[in-house]
Amino acid sequence: MKSFLAKPQEIERKWYIIDAEGKTLGRLASEVAKILRGKHKPIYTPHVDTGDHVIIINAEKIVLTGKKLEQKYYRYHTGYPGGLREVPYKKLMAENPEKAVFLAVKGMLPKNRLGRKMIKKLRVYRGSEHNHQAQKPEVYEI
Repeated sequence: MKSFLAKPQEIERKWYIIDAEGKTLGRLASEVAKILRGKHKPIYTPHVDTGDHVIIINAEKIVLTGKKLEQKYYRYHTGYPGGLREVPYKKLMAENPEKAVFLAVKGMLPKNRLGRKMIKKLRVYRGSEHNHQAQKPEVYEI
């Protein structure tokens, strides 16, 4: 019996909408990463992008457990000497909760060309409004 390998032109992509209200950041991000990779489909092939598009709404209502809001930092480096920057998650969630959700999902995807292609299928919105009604997204329950 031959192994099944999905071909990029044969993949049907769906659109899913996920409400992040009251959900834990890490648990939501791992579930979204699974959908973006296509691991929820029987045709999953590791070297082919078989995933679907995901719209996350209500990003500002996402929850961080424990004392993460006070103790956790988003760290990045500017590329210059001494350029390590730290932003507390309390500030990040207040100013830009879309970025916090986006980075959590991005960290759970492959760090290569395929991962960069997958993350382009993610849309994150602060409120409950989005402009993708034409794609007829299905509600995905987590």
